[in-house]
Amino acid sequence: MPIRIVTDNCTGCALCLRACPYEGVVVEDKKARLTDQCVHCAACVQACKFDAIVLDVVCKGRTDLGDYRGVWVVAEAHDGRLATVTLELLSEGRKLAAQLGEDLSLVLLGGDVSGLVADAGAAGAERILLVEDPVLAQYRTGPYTDVISGLINAHKPSVILMGATPQGRDLASRIAARVGAGLTADCTGLEICPEERLLLQTRPAYGGNVMATIVCREARPQMATVRPKVMRVGEPVADAKPEIVRPPVNLDERAVLTRILEVIRQDEPQAVNLQEADIIVSGGRGLRSPENFALVRELAHALGGAVGASRATVDAGWIPAYHQVGQTGKTVQPKLYIACGISGAVQHLAGMSSSDVIVAINSDPSAPIFDVATFGIVGDLFEVVPALTKAVRESL
Repeated sequence: MPIRIVTDNCTGCALCLRACPYEGVVVEDKKARLTDQCVHCAACVQACKFDAIVLDVVCKGRTDLGDYRGVWVVAEAHDGRLATVTLELLSEGRKLAAQLGEDLSLVLLGGDVSGLVADAGAAGAERILLVEDPVLAQYRTGPYTDVISGLINAHKPSVILMGATPQGRDLASRIAARVGAGLTADCTGLEICPEERLLLQTRPAYGGNVMATIVCREARPQMATVRPKVMRVGEPVADAKPEIVRPPVNLDERAVLTRILEVIRQDEPQAVNLQEADIIVSGGRGLRSPENFALVRELAHALGGAVGASRATVDAGWIPAYHQVGQTGKTVQPKLYIACGISGAVQHLAGMSSSDVIVAINSDPSAPIFDVATFGIVGDLFEVVPALTKAVRESL
C-alpha cells in the first residue's frame, strides 16, 4: 500500500516527521519527502492535517501472495509476564508454522520487556521482533498500530494471530484496516489447508448455533483473533535460543493522541481472572435469586476456586459481568468446572466445554449441560451444593 505526498498541499508543518516511528519522512524546503526507511505504516497519513499525505489502498486480487511468509503472534503482556493467551497462540502457531514449513515469530512491544524473551522462546517462538520504547510502556492503540503496521509491511508475514482480548480486538481491527488485511475475529479453531496453504479460521456464527469456517484468499496477511482458553499451552521447548531482532523505531510522545492518567484495578475479592482459574463454580437461573449466589461463593471458597455465572444471571443483574462464562463472556478451561443450576445453552457450552472435568448439578435430567458433563448430579442444588461444601471443608 504505497504512500505518496501531494506537494501542493504540504505546508512543511513537520507533524508527519514527529509521527513517523521509522524515520521514513523528512522535511526539506518546507516540503515533506519520503526516505528509503519508509515502511508505509501510515502513521504520517494519520498525523497530516492538510491531506498532503495519501495512502493508496491496493485492491483485492492485486496482492502478490508469494511475497508473504511466516506465522506471527502479537504478544500481550501484563504485570511483567506474557499473557496466557499469548502462550496458547505460540503453541498453536508452532503447529501452523510446521504445516506451512515456515518460521514462527513473536512481536513483542513494551517499555522494558526484554525479560520476557526467555519465556517466549520456551513457548516456541523461533524469532522475536523486540521493540522497546517508553512510549510503548502501556498499551495505546495509536503507537502500537503504527509500529506493528510498519513491521508487517517490511517483513510481510502470511499469518498473524492475536488474542481475542480487549487489547487484541482493539489492535487487530485497526491494523487490519491499516494494512488492508483480512481479519476473522473470535476464532475457536485454526487449521491449514495443505492444498492451498490457506488458514482455515473457525468461529461461532448466528448466535453460536453454527460454526463457520472462513478463509481469506486474496488479501494478506491472514489475521485472526483467538479466544483465550480455546487452545492449550504446549510443552516448553528445551534450550530454546530464539533469534532476537530489534527493529529501530523513533517514537515521539507528542504525536500520540491519548494519555493514560491512571489505571484503576478492580480489587473486589470476587473479581478474579476466570481465564486463569483452575477451579470455577458457576451459577445459573436455577439459583432463583441473586442472594442464592452465596451458595456458589461458599463452594468456590472451600475449593479455592473462582465464581462464574451464566449470561441469564448477569443480564438479570444478579452478579457483575466479569463473572460471565460463555460465548459473550469469558472462555475458560479450568481443571474443574462445577455448573450449579445451569441448563447448558449452546452459548454457555461454547465457553466452558473444554474444561478438564465438568460437574453438572441440575434438577432437570434432560438438561443439555449433562451432555458435556463428566459427572452429573440430578437433584435440588439447594441440597446438593451445601452438602458438597460441607464435604469439601471436612476433607481439608
